[in-house]
Amino acid sequence: MPVTVEPTPPLPGLSPVGGKPLIARFDGGQLSSDGGLLALREVERRLGIADRLAACIEDPRAPERIQHRLAAILRFRMLMIAAGYEDGNDANSLRHDPVFKLALDRLPGSDPLCSQPTISRLENLPDVRALLRMARAMVGLYCGSFRQVPRRIVLDLDDTFDAVHGGQQLRLFNAYYDEYGFQPIVVFDGEGRPVVAMLRPARRPTGAEARAFLRRLVRGIRSHWPQVEILIRADSHYCAPEVLDFCRAERLDFVLGVAATTTLHKHVAALEQSTATRHAATPGSDKLRRYKAFWDGAGSWSRVERVIARVEAGPQGTDTRFVVTNLAGGTPRRIYEDLYCARGQAENHIKAWKRHLAADRTSCCRATANQFRLMLHTAAYWLLWSLRSLMPKRSTWRVAQLDTLRLRLVKLATRVVALKTRVVLHLPSACPHKAILRLALERMPRLIC
Repeated sequence: MPVTVEPTPPLPGLSPVGGKPLIARFDGGQLSSDGGLLALREVERRLGIADRLAACIEDPRAPERIQHRLAAILRFRMLMIAAGYEDGNDANSLRHDPVFKLALDRLPGSDPLCSQPTISRLENLPDVRALLRMARAMVGLYCGSFRQVPRRIVLDLDDTFDAVHGGQQLRLFNAYYDEYGFQPIVVFDGEGRPVVAMLRPARRPTGAEARAFLRRLVRGIRSHWPQVEILIRADSHYCAPEVLDFCRAERLDFVLGVAATTTLHKHVAALEQSTATRHAATPGSDKLRRYKAFWDGAGSWSRVERVIARVEAGPQGTDTRFVVTNLAGGTPRRIYEDLYCARGQAENHIKAWKRHLAADRTSCCRATANQFRLMLHTAAYWLLWSLRSLMPKRSTWRVAQLDTLRLRLVKLATRVVALKTRVVLHLPSACPHKAILRLALERMPRLIC
C-alpha cells in the first residue's frame, strides 16, 4: 500500500471528542481570520488616507515596471497595523490572504500583494521634505473630518517615551527611564482625533523647539480654518516663555501646567494651612480641595499671567498644583477641573496608539523611516477611531478600546468563494456581534471625507 504524504502536517496535542480524533491542518484554502477588515477598507476609501500620503512621495521607480503602486503599499501596511500585524514580516504571509486582497481591490485568485522588502523600501523612501508634506496632509485629514468648521478646537500636546534597542538615529539616553529611546510629541484633539506626531530625541522639549512645532501646527490648521479659536493644553514641559509669547502673538488660548516654585507657594501658604486644618477637623473625609487665582510671572516671562492653584489636603498631607492660563473668564475650579484635568484623556489616547497599534515599533536605523512609521500607525489609528465613531452614541461600543473593536469586529473567520459574477464571503453564523457590524456598515456614508 503506497504511503500517503500529507502536504500540511496536522496540529499535535488535540484531545479526541466523542471518541473521535481531531485532525486540524492549515489547508483550508481561501480562508481568512480578518473578515471584518472589509469594514476598515470602506473607512479608508472614504477618508482617502493612502492616496493623501502617496501624493506626498515622489516615486523613483520606472512607471512601466511598477507592480504595486505607492497608495496600494500604504493601504496594505495601514490595514495590517489596524488588524494587529505591526511586524512588516507578516506581509510575506498576508500578501496571499484573500480578504486583504479584496481590501486592496484585487480578486482572491489574483497575484499576491507586495512583500516585506517592498514595504521596507517604501519606509526608507521619504526624505524630510516629503515627511513635512505628509504631516500637512495629516493635518488636512484632521480638518476634513469635521462636518462643519468648528468655532473652537482643543489641542492636547504631550510627549511619550519610546524605548529603542539599537543604534537608531536621534536615539538618546534618558536618565529618568534609564534607557535609550525617543520622546515623540503627539497631538490629539479634545474628542480623541489624532492630529500629528513628531519623532524627536528622548529629552524634554525646549521652549524654542515647542514653539517651532506649534508654529507649523497652527499654520497648517489655519490654512484650512483661518478664524478658528484654538485652546492649547499641555503639562509643564511646554510652559516656556517662548510658548507663552507665541500663544499671545497668535491669539491662542492656553491652559498649561507650571512647575511649583517657592514664589508660587508664597501665594497659597495661608490657603494650604487653612485647608489642612479644615481637613483635620472633619474626621473620615477623604480629600478636601480648594482653589485660588492670582497673577504672577517667572523672571523669564515677558509679562505676568493668571495662575490657578489647586490645594488638596488628604490623609497623606497637602498637595498643591499650579496651572497658567490666559483665559479671563471661568472660576479657578472650572478651569482646573473641567479644562486642564480633561487633558488626561490624551494620555489614554497615546496609550491606545502605542499599545493597541504598536506605534512604538520604531526599529529602523534612519530617523526619517521611523517618522514615517509614526505616520502609518497614526493613519491606522484613524481607521479604528472612525469605525468607532459610527457606533451609537449611548452604547458601550462608542467608548470601546481600539483592541476591543479589532477583536470583536475585525477578527472574524471568513471563507471566500469567488464565483463568475460575484465574490461571496461566508462569515460565522454564531458571531455575537453581527448586528453592530451591520449597523456600522449602514452608517458608513456618515463619515466625512
